[in-house]
Amino acid sequence: MKLQRLLCYTRKALDDYKMIEDGDKIAIGLSGGKDSLTLLYALSHIRRFYPKKFDIEAITVSMGFKNMDLSPVKHLCQELGVNYTIVETEIADVIFSQRKESNPCSLCAKMRKGAFNAKAKELGCNKAAYAHHYDDVIETMMMSLIYEGRFHCFSPVTHLEKSGITLIRPLIYVREADIKGFRNAYKLPVVKNSCPVDGYTKRQYAKNLIKNLESENHGLKDRFFNAVQTSNIPGWKKPD
Repeated sequence: MKLQRLLCYTRKALDDYKMIEDGDKIAIGLSGGKDSLTLLYALSHIRRFYPKKFDIEAITVSMGFKNMDLSPVKHLCQELGVNYTIVETEIADVIFSQRKESNPCSLCAKMRKGAFNAKAKELGCNKAAYAHHYDDVIETMMMSLIYEGRFHCFSPVTHLEKSGITLIRPLIYVREADIKGFRNAYKLPVVKNSCPVDGYTKRQYAKNLIKNLESENHGLKDRFFNAVQTSNIPGWKKPD
């Protein structure tokens, strides 16, 4: 995927769901994975011409794994003219050594979000951008059906009352396959995920299930995404 196509999809999401207003300062959650690096690339370029002026901060919450080298990510942020902050934590030690969690994902996400939101507020950000993409929307909906017994998904825009931060998801129209293509074309400095349960989560199960269903029912992903947009899920009213 070329940069122009990425910017087109991203701007459409920003416009459709009114994600950005003049004067916003947006914290980008930068894990070092292909999705968050693609989001960084997109917003850093869009801010140059978007009619509503905004600024961005890149924030990585380090879980404390000793073998993660974030220097290539730092270099990319410098190239794009984006301030980059690493929040050092001991989340990995707490979850895997102290608590020995058998299902660590929920607690890990809660702790990382808490550290991220605190730093975002400290840096003066009023919004935060997560790199959830088109496939994440479908997978989250499927996980909700399987594990919660309800038709639900995160919203494109969510106001977090506790922190006062508004969360936006500008990549919801961008497919994971296109992100992989963008990563390869622009040689994004992806940092390998050091988490020991990476690839063995409920999300990975949903991803594999959807892949198998799509192979037997061409266009299924499009229909699933349309079902989310046309449902009564808060924040997902399909744009005219």
